[in-house]
Amino acid sequence: MSRAHDAGRPPSPPLVAPPLPPGTGRLLFLLVAAAFVVILNETIMSVALPTLMAEFSVTAATAQWLTTGFMLTMAVVIPFTGWLLTRLPLRGVFVLAMSTFLAGNVLAGLAPVFPLLIAGRVVQAVGTALMMPLLMTTVMNVVPLARRGTTMGLISVVISVAPAAGPTVGGVILEHLTWRWMFGTVAPIALAALVAGSLWVRDVTERRRVPLDVASGLLSAAGFAALVFGLSSIGEAAAGHAPLPPALPIAVGAVLLAVFAARQLRLGDGALLDLRVLARPGYTVPLAVLLVGMMALFGTLILLPIYLQSVLGWDAQATGLALLPGGLVMAALGYLAGRAYDRVGPRPLVLPGAALAAAGLWGYALLLGPTTTAGLVVGLHVTLSAGLALLFGPLMTSALGALDRPQYPHGSALLSTLQQVSAATGTAVFITLLTVGTAAGLDAGADRAEATMQGVHTAFLTGAAIFLVAVVGTLRVRRPAAPDAPAPTPAGTPDVPPAG
Repeated sequence: MSRAHDAGRPPSPPLVAPPLPPGTGRLLFLLVAAAFVVILNETIMSVALPTLMAEFSVTAATAQWLTTGFMLTMAVVIPFTGWLLTRLPLRGVFVLAMSTFLAGNVLAGLAPVFPLLIAGRVVQAVGTALMMPLLMTTVMNVVPLARRGTTMGLISVVISVAPAAGPTVGGVILEHLTWRWMFGTVAPIALAALVAGSLWVRDVTERRRVPLDVASGLLSAAGFAALVFGLSSIGEAAAGHAPLPPALPIAVGAVLLAVFAARQLRLGDGALLDLRVLARPGYTVPLAVLLVGMMALFGTLILLPIYLQSVLGWDAQATGLALLPGGLVMAALGYLAGRAYDRVGPRPLVLPGAALAAAGLWGYALLLGPTTTAGLVVGLHVTLSAGLALLFGPLMTSALGALDRPQYPHGSALLSTLQQVSAATGTAVFITLLTVGTAAGLDAGADRAEATMQGVHTAFLTGAAIFLVAVVGTLRVRRPAAPDAPAPTPAGTPDVPPAG
């Protein structure tokens, strides 16, 4: 039978939460901690770009590949995770993810030349790309239905707070140590997670012998790489520094992905990435709202530091610390929202969450100026962070909960892939609008700070208007129905070792 939400039956009422199977808490703690560490590295280098430009004698466009290359690699690798999680045992995927991340971390930290630093970041990104689908698939398989909201709340902390905390952590390290310690600090933690995972992680997923469709892999890799590259180069093009028109790789990527999608639908159960999950409105609607929220988050993360440093004149450490309260609020409220989801469902959370996030974005658009106080900047960021915290966990839980058990790896992989695309889109849109607005201000005779302020207003105003789509979308989010048969848990089986 299909899900009740998609078939028209009313959603299931709140369930009584059973205890977690023995060993599950330890397993989830390890996976959440490991995912936080690896995803933190997606944005940790952003505050170090000026330092790296000076040390390696590279331009801003070249230095930006430390972030762009990371995102490109993740967009290429993540579609393969659905196939990997179907074919390989969970522990094998975890060990592959953490060992790859650790190897890239060491390579980047010791890199004597800039190309090796980029290579290290690419290897890091491969490990990072494997972690989020692995974590979400594990949760959907081992956590009872009535506790999934709480657990997915923790995951929302990972996907939102870790990127937001990256500039803060990077700024503090750079203030007191060299940029190499951004990798040196993480390496021991990654090594400890790798050792613990090789002992604790057990196979809790359903495995099937699905052959790898090479043509799908090539289409996916080329399509997502071209799309993310095109989106990431829009800002450079607006400033006149892009190596080629962004419309070209975006168009190529769109065509390749259209062919990829048609092939996946034709392959059915043998697809590299099963796109039939998009036929479930209970999955597609919350996913769409989530992606708009991710655009707002990453657009703000790239734009706000520019405003604080270029207009208000703050240094890197002060900029990072200004984002810290919002990150802490997002972490605490994300967990509480997950617990509340298990009792009340998504709507009482996502509706006020969308309103708060919209208020934060509109506040940025209308209230920021060349003399804005630190209190107002932090207050608006806390408001936006609180709203996104109420959105992310409930939306992920609702989306994945609308799928059947065999679809969890593909639903998780597609969600993670589209998150990377939406992050690149949000960054591209905000930076392009900033560049266009700044150029208009300079043409009108304003100085650099005044022109940048005009660009900031343009970007945030457009972002706030786009976010209204998410506000409307939350009206259609519902709690998914209970599955027709309860999913098996690892209690009493050798999949998860007993506690202690």
